[in-house]
Amino acid sequence: MAPGEYTEDKLIEQPTIELFESIGWETANLYHEFDSGVSSEGREGKRDVFLPDRLHQALVHLNPDIPPEGIDVAVTELTADRSKLIPVNANREVYKFLKDGIKVNFTDDDGGLSTETVKVIDWSEPVNNNFLLVSQLWIAGELHQRRADLIGFVNGIPLLFVELKAPGVNVKHAYDDNLTDYRDTIPQIFTPNGFILLSNGTDTRVGSTFAQWNHFMEWKKVEDESEKGVISLETAVRGTCTPDHLLDLIENFTVFEEARGGLTKKMAKNHQYLGVNRAIEAVRSTKENQGKLGVFWHTQGSGKSLSMVFFSQKILRKLKGNWTFLIVTDRKELDQQIYKTFAATGSVTEAEAHATSGENLRQLLTEDHRYVFSLIQKFYSGKGNAYPKISDRDDIIVITDEAHRSQYDIFAMNMRHALPNASFLGFTGTPLMAGEEKTREVFG
Repeated sequence: MAPGEYTEDKLIEQPTIELFESIGWETANLYHEFDSGVSSEGREGKRDVFLPDRLHQALVHLNPDIPPEGIDVAVTELTADRSKLIPVNANREVYKFLKDGIKVNFTDDDGGLSTETVKVIDWSEPVNNNFLLVSQLWIAGELHQRRADLIGFVNGIPLLFVELKAPGVNVKHAYDDNLTDYRDTIPQIFTPNGFILLSNGTDTRVGSTFAQWNHFMEWKKVEDESEKGVISLETAVRGTCTPDHLLDLIENFTVFEEARGGLTKKMAKNHQYLGVNRAIEAVRSTKENQGKLGVFWHTQGSGKSLSMVFFSQKILRKLKGNWTFLIVTDRKELDQQIYKTFAATGSVTEAEAHATSGENLRQLLTEDHRYVFSLIQKFYSGKGNAYPKISDRDDIIVITDEAHRSQYDIFAMNMRHALPNASFLGFTGTPLMAGEEKTREVFG
């Protein structure tokens, strides 16, 4: 290769585009998009960040029973100017439309007013969506314009932002020199964004839309924890950007958490994504594994409570059933910490179902709650008394924290007597050492 060909474009951008093509994306270079005076993708100007022709075609395809009037209302609602909102609030507003559809009113054939929900993305069947990776897209802000390396559009919506650096350049420069500038000068490109990928080819980081640098993480494995971890652009792209993985990450592994400093957007880390999906596969096979869903091991501070949120929320969204999750710990501070995460992410939407006593716990488990939180000590039956059966339901999932510590004593036995058909998933921050076969015996 001649010296002049050792460029970011030749070494990183073009191979990345080819990689996206290999995993099912259409690609286009839009450097000359407006050369004829009119956008080849239907944008009215460089300030627009949606591709209107593709968006309109996708909504028509996904909603064959919605008349043109309804489709037009949905497009207008989705692409509305949200520049006056705090960026993360604007992002959440669009995210809700993407995830749950857009309610629209229109006049039906009989002249009456009809209300329907317009589907924006088919989350279950990736092939029903249009995936386009655009290189060299010009985007204009209030004062300046910028040319983004790669942007991934799904149905004309910019869900993926990729910033590349040449090999040998520290990948943090992609954050410090480019991403922070883009967030300031062309903020509208991040209003619909799902997540961001930064890479210099060998070092690659993935982060949520507004994450600070220290929350951009490596993505070392594609399908399973048993794989040998590899830090590379290809691993990260195959792990997060194949159509099924990208849709899964945005739909089921993204949360907006209310915190003291305001709203925060978070996405799953590599180990959370793989671990939760493996646990959900175990839920699909509860008859074969006799309700033993496994042990989910986390290091300290690696997002154990959020993994519980991702796990339960994906089940509620993707698996049929009237599911109830019983979250059990053995310490009050852990109990409160986990509950606060569920509440802050909006996962708990009903009145707090927090067992205040053993009697109250029994009452809660006979009622219809999505979540029940309790200390395991509340499964107390009194000395010499057998604990009664509370429910025969097989759609109760017990999530226990610090599973190795308190799950083999009388309280745990009582819990299993109370819920003989429940399934059990153990979480722990302590590595399972050789000789702890009892943990695997209980949880699988």
